[in-house]
Amino acid sequence: MIDIIRDNWLVFLIGQYPNGPLGGLALTLILSVLGLGLSFPISIGLALCRTGSIRWLANIATVFVYIIRGIPLVMLVFWTYFLVPVLVGHTVSGVTTLLCTLVIYEAAYLSEVIRAGLMSLPKGQLEAARALGLGYWRTTCFVLLPQALYNMVPSIISQLVSTIKETSIGYVISVQELTFAANAVNNNLLTRPFAVFMILALTYFVACFTLTQVAHYFERRVTRRRTRVNVAIRSLENDTVLESQ
Repeated sequence: MIDIIRDNWLVFLIGQYPNGPLGGLALTLILSVLGLGLSFPISIGLALCRTGSIRWLANIATVFVYIIRGIPLVMLVFWTYFLVPVLVGHTVSGVTTLLCTLVIYEAAYLSEVIRAGLMSLPKGQLEAARALGLGYWRTTCFVLLPQALYNMVPSIISQLVSTIKETSIGYVISVQELTFAANAVNNNLLTRPFAVFMILALTYFVACFTLTQVAHYFERRVTRRRTRVNVAIRSLENDTVLESQ
């Protein structure tokens, strides 16, 4: 296994680059970050629609989320692969197809994370903002969303972990991500598939485990902050009761 890594580590890391397209782990991470980042504003819009008071928007957003979450990712890849060229009028690369798929797919899942964050906020936050004269958009943008997104940072990082693993589906449309690079190495060696795909599994494990530990760090930080805020609130309430007496 060591000799495979020594002879093919560049293929695993960056694919055929610079003599060919960028691939390997680098492309996997780029697709994951871009997919999650580009889906972020869409997911916020979906979450706001589902938590808002406009019923028809909430229904449309709900139907979209349930449909996307209810179909296999590979089916969505094939739909995008055949639909995007029809919409734009010319063929698109596998990387573009996979990126479009990830944006749609992650928007549905991430919207549920953000919606959970919004719904977990105390109603007093909304009531206090309205008492200060803030309208719906200013309340949402400056009071509710910042708190919800901060609380959901661990879940967002966990979603990035899932996205990294989901990029492997790009193999079916010849996207030269990490799984494709491992298969290319295996085709060159022919006789050592177990070792090659063990390296692939370990690479995914290290990347995902590292991000999972980052998520746990932020989760502990959010929990400590919530505890401090709750203690401060209880202390303020006790002081108010004492003063009233």
